[in-house]
Amino acid sequence: MASFLENMQNYFKNNGKTREFAAHSSKVHSVDWNSDGRKLASGSYDKTVNVFHLDRDRLSKDVTFRGHGDSVDQLCWHPKHPDQLVTASGDKTIRMWDARTNKSIATVNTKGENINICWSPDGSTIAVGNKDDLITFIDAKTHRSRLDQQYNFEVNEISWNKDGDLFFLTSGQGSIHILSYPDLKTQHVLNAHPANCICIEFDPKGQYFATGSADALVSLWNLSELVCVRTISRLDWPVRTMSFSHDGKMLAAASEDLVIDISEVETGEKIAEVPCESPTFTVSWNPKKPLLAFACDDKSERDRDRDAGTVKLFGLPGDH
Repeated sequence: MASFLENMQNYFKNNGKTREFAAHSSKVHSVDWNSDGRKLASGSYDKTVNVFHLDRDRLSKDVTFRGHGDSVDQLCWHPKHPDQLVTASGDKTIRMWDARTNKSIATVNTKGENINICWSPDGSTIAVGNKDDLITFIDAKTHRSRLDQQYNFEVNEISWNKDGDLFFLTSGQGSIHILSYPDLKTQHVLNAHPANCICIEFDPKGQYFATGSADALVSLWNLSELVCVRTISRLDWPVRTMSFSHDGKMLAAASEDLVIDISEVETGEKIAEVPCESPTFTVSWNPKKPLLAFACDDKSERDRDRDAGTVKLFGLPGDH
């Protein structure tokens, strides 16, 4: 019987096409699929958020959300509610949106320029991090701030574990800080990388998490034992963004390298690579199928000084 690795290598040989879709007038900073995999949202330097629906193998734009006064740096969908998303902006607000009514639900003022945002797994709380390394925890129902936590080191990406009882921060010192939640007491500090630890992702099965670093390495950690089980070293530039596939068996990692690396989680072996023309800053696997959304720092073909602002899908059938 063919292994998972061989099966997926063959799958992407036949379904290795990338298609791009016009989305924004400037650089796309963040893409994310909703919980049922039918909608994709993109946030951009052009201050807007677009929501697309997936129709077989193409994206069709549903709505453009406007309202932010600065770049939309990160966005994420509610973990269970397929129509709610939240966006973080440099305009010192976060905004919640409803993709069903196509309206803004709430604007929450924050204390700084926001760069990172995530939902708790039960959807009750939103955590947002700003450029001054302040994390604010916001009640998703009342839209009020519950708690501010200031750190004296560079905080990069933030995330809860799948159970929601631990909160993780990646730091500029290369360490991963693991805090109990909701009391935010430090439980562990893992010295993960010799350089800035940029991003963190949890697999949907709750078995592993991955970190990406300025040392160009992806580290894969066993969540229950907090040990590093393997590193993946095919990229040459700082790892900016990662995403686990819906079954937790594949990990996509991207950087300023002109490829996105897709590896098998269990072995670290390469399954596929997605060619890119420019650095990639955001990747997201569909939560139902092997379809990867991503966005690069591409320039317009007609005007090389202008950002292309496109969103791309990889994993589409080729012209066989």
